[in-house]
Amino acid sequence: MSPYPYFLTAPFQPFPCTIKTQLLRLLAIVTVICSANFACAHETITAGPNRGRMLSKSKPPAEFLVTAERKVQITFIGADGKPIAPADQVVTVTTGERAAPTKLTFTKTDTGLISEGVLPAGNDFPTVVQIKATPDAKASVARFNLNTSICSGCKNGEYACVCGH
Repeated sequence: MSPYPYFLTAPFQPFPCTIKTQLLRLLAIVTVICSANFACAHETITAGPNRGRMLSKSKPPAEFLVTAERKVQITFIGADGKPIAPADQVVTVTTGERAAPTKLTFTKTDTGLISEGVLPAGNDFPTVVQIKATPDAKASVARFNLNTSICSGCKNGEYACVCGH
């Protein structure tokens, strides 16, 4: 027996690694990184026929658009990509400063729904859109920041920007 501890004797290999072991470790690291990227992936934003933000979680899909008067227009889109008349849908939008949010309710028009009130003054507010297919149905919810600035690339409002800058 040597008077020295085993790790001071030659050759010292506390964790012998083969090429196969190193490749498996590398594969495990790449898998973890890729799965983290997919888990953090953001929803792809698409623009509707009026250049507003498409809310694809609702059935039928709806387009969220801020009008020139700072009202919110909701247009429901059919399978052919054309606007359809609203049925019994109930839409509620909550936006504005978190300390004093503004809740918008909607009335029917020929082409969709229009908010009764206007958006609060300012820009870049957290926004929650709740759409119910019928008054007693479960709501589909969309959350995003409502930035009404115009994008220099695609000319949509920033809330509906599709150029990905």
